[in-house]
Amino acid sequence: MRVPQSGPMGGSTLPASMVILGITVFAYFLQMNAFTETMRLFALWPLATPDQIRFADVGVLDTGFAPWQLVTYGFMHGGLGHLFFNMFALYMFGLPIERLWGTRRFLIYYFVCLVGAGVVQLIVAAVTGGIYPTIGASGAVFGLLLAYGMMYPNSTIMLLIPPVPIKAKWFVIGYGALTLFFGMTGTMSGVAHFAHLGGMLFGFGMIIYWSQQAGRR
Repeated sequence: MRVPQSGPMGGSTLPASMVILGITVFAYFLQMNAFTETMRLFALWPLATPDQIRFADVGVLDTGFAPWQLVTYGFMHGGLGHLFFNMFALYMFGLPIERLWGTRRFLIYYFVCLVGAGVVQLIVAAVTGGIYPTIGASGAVFGLLLAYGMMYPNSTIMLLIPPVPIKAKWFVIGYGALTLFFGMTGTMSGVAHFAHLGGMLFGFGMIIYWSQQAGRR
């Protein structure tokens, strides 16, 4: 399956995927220097979050859900490892997708996956009753992973652990199934598994929508 480009990338223009990477890294260091305030304002808080929450280390904070958090949570991360793996995946999968689709379509896709993952996470939090913030670009990254697997299904990905090659389509299917298993069983608590799947789901919807549009034309 191929989704036609919406327009070529400029010859000397910095790719949007690398701009997002740079902004995310900058946001992480800003977050580390003003952790309480950035978490309070820009992490994704559940809809049922009370106006004030007491934390053992900082006391009572005024917080709660705000619409902009559906975007800003994707520029925050829980540590250098979290940041590195998400940005490495953005570089590995985002650049080829942006080259194929063009910058405009890439940006639409990235932020649809990011917001979609946030919406799924809000639904999960509402169902479970959990009150905790969500941060990270993983939902958008999972969407890019899906796009790469669909656009380049037979390309080879070299895994880090274990260091073995695998076709992109099998990697995407396996990773998605593993994430679903983790989410259903509660394995690796503290990770927003359903948000990751939400990014994939919304990404799949966008690819199908664009493919149908191209078919009508």
